[in-house]
Amino acid sequence: MKAMKAGLIGCGNISDTYFQMTPRFEALDIVSCTDIAPDAASAKTSEYGVTSQTVDEFFGNPELELIINLTVPNAHAEVTERALRAGKHVYSEKPLAASLNDARSIAAVAVETGRRVGCAPDTIFGGGHQRARQLIDSDVIGRPVGATALFLSRGMESWHPNPDFFFKRGGGPVLDVGPYYIAALINLMGPVKRLTASGAITHPERTITSQPRHGEKIQVEIPTHVSASLEFHSGAVAALMASWDVQRHGHNPIEIYGTRASMIVPDPNFFGGDCLVGRPDGDWETVPPGDLPFAEPNWPTKSGNQVANHRIIGAIDMAYGIRNERPHRASMEFALHTLEIMEAIGKSAETGRHVEIESTCERPAAVPAGRGESVFA
Repeated sequence: MKAMKAGLIGCGNISDTYFQMTPRFEALDIVSCTDIAPDAASAKTSEYGVTSQTVDEFFGNPELELIINLTVPNAHAEVTERALRAGKHVYSEKPLAASLNDARSIAAVAVETGRRVGCAPDTIFGGGHQRARQLIDSDVIGRPVGATALFLSRGMESWHPNPDFFFKRGGGPVLDVGPYYIAALINLMGPVKRLTASGAITHPERTITSQPRHGEKIQVEIPTHVSASLEFHSGAVAALMASWDVQRHGHNPIEIYGTRASMIVPDPNFFGGDCLVGRPDGDWETVPPGDLPFAEPNWPTKSGNQVANHRIIGAIDMAYGIRNERPHRASMEFALHTLEIMEAIGKSAETGRHVEIESTCERPAAVPAGRGESVFA
């Protein structure tokens, strides 16, 4: 397939992953970048050999077919809509927008312009999560009746150089990390019907302990500890907890409870990992990804371990989908449904009431066995 020329906007912390991962695939070629801070874009030019442009030059670049939107969440809608109106397809980091109204506006502009929108997370297309889906679809654990999905940590201010936006409107653990867990649950059990939630601001003021702003204070505007109960159209009920106020815990990221067996699902922040299946009698059985792609460890962590980080395959699949005129997996409908769930969690926590979810979506097509991007062709 002829590589799709792409531009990247938002040259912050996450952009290095995209710049480093893209050359491993043939479907995309990032040739241009921009940022509201010109020095940030210029730094990527010297590091990765891409062209640095002003924002106006970037959107007017006729060479670009796809824009990768890595701006902060509050800017997602404005940037995505501008790119669509410039005739570009858009693949955005999560969430699709900072509000459901903004996401619906994006959807309307996408229809108006005839351009496609895709959105992270794409971790669910990795072999670890695709194996979990296979185990459900092949009835190994029976019908899912319940689940737990837990992201519990101390927060972002201990490591991120500029963590302020995580604690402002449009941020918080649900909007920042929730997409990974909610997307994983939808991939396994389908769309959500309604939910209820509670939340709290544990520390109204937080102190940055990372460099270069060590000691600065952040005023917190959003709940940093949230618990929710999600009811799925399938009948399953999941408990979701997202927190930046937990010092230590001993929980698995995701567990699914079926009528025949239980299953421990790999961490949805990554692409690989083994599933564990526990039947009524006997020990937990390890089920590795096997011949499913994008599960092999390829990325060093600060601890010296290797994890499966194939963070770009959602955009790669989207490029193949556009070229081959088929739906792409990390779809706008999937991202909009995920965002509505997250916004409903906040609404329920504020009102103390159940919230019905209006949107729905199809589960993304399963990723077939194989190696590399040929599975998307």
